[in-house]
Amino acid sequence: MAKIEPIISIRNLTKKFGGLTAVNNVDLDIPPARVTALVGSNGAGKSTLIQMLSGFYKPTSGEIYFKGEPLPLGDPLAVKNLGIETIYQDLSLAELLDVPDNVFLGREKYRSILGLKVLDRDFMKEESKKALGRLQINLPFMHKPIRFLSGGQRQGVSIGRALYWKAEVIIMDEPTAALGIKEKKQVMNLILDLKAKGVTVIIISHEMNDVFEVSDCIAVLYQGKCVGVREKNKTNIDDIARLIITGSSEESPVQTAGGENENRH
Repeated sequence: MAKIEPIISIRNLTKKFGGLTAVNNVDLDIPPARVTALVGSNGAGKSTLIQMLSGFYKPTSGEIYFKGEPLPLGDPLAVKNLGIETIYQDLSLAELLDVPDNVFLGREKYRSILGLKVLDRDFMKEESKKALGRLQINLPFMHKPIRFLSGGQRQGVSIGRALYWKAEVIIMDEPTAALGIKEKKQVMNLILDLKAKGVTVIIISHEMNDVFEVSDCIAVLYQGKCVGVREKNKTNIDDIARLIITGSSEESPVQTAGGENENRH
């Protein structure tokens, strides 16, 4: 079987903030058209890593390659134009604007009327409907301010916007945080739908049940280092939790009441 080339390759990536090393010499390959979960405790370096992937931070050292070519480091717009979109926990949506305005935020469509440049709202509305329709999301009130939508609907707008602008990779930071059971299921289905459409998805999540529901592989960060990458079907929650807590997949010996060490089984 031919080897599948990664869509993103991270090599020797390090990010320091003064005396603090947030990401430490990380090597990681992201396979195409699959869901990769990035997990770890608070402060493990997950957010810093995706902020380098998105161009927000420039690494102290190391390289990131996208489809075999060096990624423009520290340049968010260039990264976005290549087809890598990041959906942060706050979704980066303008609360007082409606759905079409958010889908086209910063990329508004204009037309000329009597020599005057005006927003082409009809075009933006129809294109937004198409974008959400690809995800089977039907919002009856397209001109409602985003703040009136549910958490799951907001996620749908963010994902629809990314797809409309030809994202090949979508990075999602805690996509199910603060969502109810029904909305969480909706977002899980959206992630699986993205994968079915050939989109590469990277999720950061503390929710292990969600990670095991949608991911194909799981990368664990511990104190800024990548300490393990597991295929979901070849691991379990206990193994991942051990990596998150100790940085090792080996079970630690425990002290018995008699003072001797014994291994857990």
